[in-house]
Amino acid sequence: MASMLLSRQLTCAIQQYCRLFVPGCRSVSQAAAKIDVDFDYDGPLMKTEVPGPRSRELMKQLNGIQNAESVHFFCNYNESRGNYLVDVDGNRMLDLYSQISSLPIGYSHPALVKLVQQPQNVGTFINRPALGVFPPDNFPEKLKESLLSVAPKGLSQIVTMSCGSCSNENAFKTIFMWYRNKERGHTAATKEELDTCMINQYPGCPDYSILSFMGAFHGRTMGCLATTHSKAIHKLDIPSFDWPIAPFPRLKYPLEEFVKENQQEEARCLEEVEDLIVKYRKKKKTVAGIVVEPIQSEGGDNHASDDFFRKLRDIARKHGCAFLVDEVQTGGGCTGKFWAHEHWGLDDPADVMSFSKKMMTGGYFHKEEFRPNAPYRIFNTWLGDPSKNLLIAEVINVIKREDLLSNVTHAGKALLTGLLDLQARYPHLISRARGRGTFCSFDAPDETTRNKFILKARNKGVVLGGCGDRSIRFRPTLVFRDHHAHLFLNIFSDILADFK
Repeated sequence: MASMLLSRQLTCAIQQYCRLFVPGCRSVSQAAAKIDVDFDYDGPLMKTEVPGPRSRELMKQLNGIQNAESVHFFCNYNESRGNYLVDVDGNRMLDLYSQISSLPIGYSHPALVKLVQQPQNVGTFINRPALGVFPPDNFPEKLKESLLSVAPKGLSQIVTMSCGSCSNENAFKTIFMWYRNKERGHTAATKEELDTCMINQYPGCPDYSILSFMGAFHGRTMGCLATTHSKAIHKLDIPSFDWPIAPFPRLKYPLEEFVKENQQEEARCLEEVEDLIVKYRKKKKTVAGIVVEPIQSEGGDNHASDDFFRKLRDIARKHGCAFLVDEVQTGGGCTGKFWAHEHWGLDDPADVMSFSKKMMTGGYFHKEEFRPNAPYRIFNTWLGDPSKNLLIAEVINVIKREDLLSNVTHAGKALLTGLLDLQARYPHLISRARGRGTFCSFDAPDETTRNKFILKARNKGVVLGGCGDRSIRFRPTLVFRDHHAHLFLNIFSDILADFK
């Protein structure tokens, strides 16, 4: 009786919370749960400039205790819903940046509200276990329902992490352990290896490397920074490794007018990859793995052809390097396929694939041969968060139920077509419009103009984000529809018409 009473009290408390703080939230009764709640606003609503007075005051407060110079404005997430972000000054903005590409199905989605209301899920949300040693009884089942239900082709093993950087950092470690185990013939480590690793010396700490690409962004931890080459501010003052950096293709647009030139550019980059692998082997800094993004995101939304990635995969296989595909920003459906590398059409596209952002949690999939051969080799206290597995499982259900991958393809076509139209009308302001699904972008003439675009759009009720040295990137949610695209395009057309 006591447990039943507690359950009723808990349910009532959660209902009360949702009525007070979650917009559009209805009763948790079974009848109401079946209703497809319309949770989107009908358009932007601006009351002040952004940041407004309340945001500026909060910025001042936060800057007193940490460097808050990166903060754009403060948000009211209780009022935000669907594709609209509301700030603390009451400004309602169409969000095409979606928390740096990490919001899968919009703000305050009813399916996720319902999930957190269910009493049987409360323990998962309030208790965060050390998964490597004390996992909950339903953890294998929940992994199968969530992440493993969308596992990339050929990758049956999963390691959960908390963010994109730690996902890639541990993926690198997995690759190094796999390569060393392969070299020593799958025998036990020697006493010399065990002793020398404790003092950071060879052979216990082999001098391996990961090949990456100029313009790449793989995270901000030490190993990841050695493979990140997008902006100097990320790397300045941080010691790094001597690891090879290959050029990434710089394609010319429109693609159909520069077929030969782009093929030559990709061939040049692939040749450099092979040359670097050979060069670093001679330097005794063997390339154990290659890491690449299907679309370089932070570095400026740099694309390459599917054929480029197919040939890069062949090079990795030829030289015995692991092939790590970083889908932290491109994964989760934003290109029209659940994983962007599915566009390549390969039967064996990756040995390891990292994810985070729209997947609600972090981690990486890998082939069974990359499985660590001992406990605690890939380990930290939390190894992710089971509550995020609950959320991503429901996100995947929504994606399938509402056919959101088709929606992304459709809305992305509307967005890119509109950008190409604006480019034709304002070629002095927009160039190199490009994209896959809603993962779109264009270049401004320079960084100053790009930043002005972002500020003007924000004050007109649209949140955009920059990348690279002069690009604007579009990272809307998977519930971004055609009418949202047209709403943005109309607002941005007015900005371009009046731009000074």
